Amino acid sequence: MAVADFFIVNVALPSISSSLGAGSAGLELVVAGYGVAYATGLVTGGRLGDALGRRGLFLGGIAGFTVTSAACGLAPTTATLVAARVLQGLAAAAMVPQVLATIQSSFSGSDRQRALGVYGATLGAATVAGQLLGGVIVAADVAGLGWRLAFLVNVPIGLAGLVAGWRVLADTRSATPQRLDTAGAGLLGIAVVALLLPLTSGRELGWPAWSWGALSSVPVLLTAFLIWERRLERRGGDPLLPPGLLRLAGLRTGLAAIALFSPAFGGFFFTSALSLQRGRHLGPLAAGLVMVPFAVAFLAASLGGGRIAGGRVRRTIAAGALLIAAGYLGLALIAWRDFAAEGFWTLAPAMATAGLGQGLVVPQLFGIVLGGVPEIRSGTASGMLMTTFQVGLAVGVGVLGLVFLGVLGPATAPAGEHFAGASALASLLEALLALAGAAVCTLLPEPAPVAATAEALLRETVVLEL
Repeated sequence: MAVADFFIVNVALPSISSSLGAGSAGLELVVAGYGVAYATGLVTGGRLGDALGRRGLFLGGIAGFTVTSAACGLAPTTATLVAARVLQGLAAAAMVPQVLATIQSSFSGSDRQRALGVYGATLGAATVAGQLLGGVIVAADVAGLGWRLAFLVNVPIGLAGLVAGWRVLADTRSATPQRLDTAGAGLLGIAVVALLLPLTSGRELGWPAWSWGALSSVPVLLTAFLIWERRLERRGGDPLLPPGLLRLAGLRTGLAAIALFSPAFGGFFFTSALSLQRGRHLGPLAAGLVMVPFAVAFLAASLGGGRIAGGRVRRTIAAGALLIAAGYLGLALIAWRDFAAEGFWTLAPAMATAGLGQGLVVPQLFGIVLGGVPEIRSGTASGMLMTTFQVGLAVGVGVLGLVFLGVLGPATAPAGEHFAGASALASLLEALLALAGAAVCTLLPEPAPVAATAEALLRETVVLEL
């Protein structure tokens, strides 16, 4: 549910706009609101599960996700939908961290590998299915529900998950749970909101004074966050994002690279959905199909990336980053030269190229980030990694969405050439972010050799967690 919802929502954005009269700011918040809540609550959700019991947190999270999905599907206004999406993100932050933690504590050896393989295959399938399912659901317009069914479909799935979880899951918890860093989570959350709210709403509202005030507060809030985290670590506490771990070269450099790759990833899906449906007037199903080559290539490269990399992980990441940039540049060229011809077969090569590169980069990069972390801090490092990734997705929607919508201008029905320019510029910026990420990746340390079983386990755990 948590993975598929991201892709379903992007396909449904134009229909949401038509139904609720949502402006561009509202559409960005529908996507980014979920991402911010999920990102800032992820580490806290994991620590609560360790302390209070993972079964209870998982059942509570899936119940919350089911209820908030229903609230999204029944939302009468854009503001209500955004609020429900934020709550849905918080529910995901309670639900998702318990899955890997439960697998790690309930299985060992080859059984754990098989469990992680099923977990990874499920998430990979959700990535692909989200594209198709979103298009099918919105296009089918069952009982006149349209986009609403994209959220309501989670209700029966969630109820089935509740029953299965109640009957099957063991109640596991950590013998030494980490304490909550509520102040750190609050400061980070406020900083991200202070950044994204002006970026998503400022242009539409004419950049009022509060928007500039919020943006100017971001450096102050982030500085306060870093100071608090350092003080908490020195006092022997459990900071949300421990500064001491950043002394590890692989984690520090890897997080910097992820901070460049993930905004391009988030912005790509947001701007592509609007471009294909509003600019090219493709239906939801056709727009979803256009994205399938990206998702399929990403899944295939993720599964085979470890064998491709062998002992040349940095080179594989660099090659993947160049493929991402080439794919985005291809999309920019197509949009600029012949936007009216954009369709499945025209875009498929560039989409597949970008997806292939993404699949080569993400698993290897995640592996380097986590591979050099002591086992006792692996959970904390995973939280830092996923928080960085999710915040990057939300920032990408805000920043690249601002650029894309700014090129379109204030017209209610922009002409095709405006969409061509907006799509080309967004894709070009995404390519530049990928190239910047490639440059940062040249500073990565080459991971130390590990046993084949451990390497496979790391790949299945980290790669497909996405």
